[in-house]
Amino acid sequence: MPVISAPHVFNADELYVDLQTTFGCSLFLKCEGFNFAGSIKLKAAKEMVEAAERAGILTPHSIMVESSSGNLGVALSMIAASKGYRFLCVTDSRSNLSARLMMEALGSRIHVITTEHAERGFLGARIDHVRTLCDSDDRYVWLSQYTNPANWMAHYRTTGPQIALQFPDLDVLFVGAGTTGTLMGCARYFRKWHRPVRIVAVDSVGSVTFGGTPGRRMIPGLGMSVRPALLDESFVDEVVHVEERDTIRACHRMAKRGFLFGGSTGTVVSGAIDWLAQHDTRELTAVAIAPDLGERYLDTIYRTTWLHDLYGEDVLGPDELASSSWEAPAPPTPTPAADRRSHQLTAGYGDDRIDQ
Repeated sequence: MPVISAPHVFNADELYVDLQTTFGCSLFLKCEGFNFAGSIKLKAAKEMVEAAERAGILTPHSIMVESSSGNLGVALSMIAASKGYRFLCVTDSRSNLSARLMMEALGSRIHVITTEHAERGFLGARIDHVRTLCDSDDRYVWLSQYTNPANWMAHYRTTGPQIALQFPDLDVLFVGAGTTGTLMGCARYFRKWHRPVRIVAVDSVGSVTFGGTPGRRMIPGLGMSVRPALLDESFVDEVVHVEERDTIRACHRMAKRGFLFGGSTGTVVSGAIDWLAQHDTRELTAVAIAPDLGERYLDTIYRTTWLHDLYGEDVLGPDELASSSWEAPAPPTPTPAADRRSHQLTAGYGDDRIDQ
């Protein structure tokens, strides 16, 4: 029985979902959302904060500042609250409301950027704002997830070895590409593994990470409007790009099976399923990393009005919506109040169980 005194020391590292029954192909999904921050970003946040502490950069008077679309901001908010630091998150108008509310509940401050940079999008505007803050007051400490080697080192030390332990015969690993911290950490680890492992990066259409054409992206998480400094493409074997419509379909398909995952996970799963459909998967061991859970997407990916407003009413067919998996029966005929009370008292027990 785990007993902890700090929230960032716990993470469920051995939980996998077999997606065979959901998608009809063998794919094991490593669930990284079962911790107090709710996403894989806890690992990077913990590693970056501890590296800054070891270097003497963080002091009791420091104000941590970071640009985040949501999940890293939540993770840093949790760690800051636990360790007694102050934290300011710079996000943008696409971030999930629930993530912002969680950060505020944990005592953090939030600056929301509403205007995109002409060439570097919302991310460029967020980074410019962080730099302005740091120039204005030397108490600000920017952890810089986009350039900080502790970001990928967290996954080199934890995520990669954890997968290798559970799947010693791993053939292909699917990893979503955001800052590329998870991707680079796992890829570097498996480059030294005892057998070849194919690393397939999964990115969003509209992201420029791998040289793609910039485009509209409404689902926060994966994808970048600025090429990530941490990326070394020599460690990546293939790249799969996923349309946001396919992200949404994957999320709803899993939800119909009772698995509520987030947008980043839907993108990774969609890309992995597409790749597996085009390859001979006999005797192939494949793992995908699920960065997040679905609670923070209830007002976006899982809300029909949001989907229709942004993607049109045909984004999901009638049989694809998670909420369409059953039809409500007709309401029961009302019964007299006395009979209803009698039924409530005796339901499941019988008259002989009631103390008269």
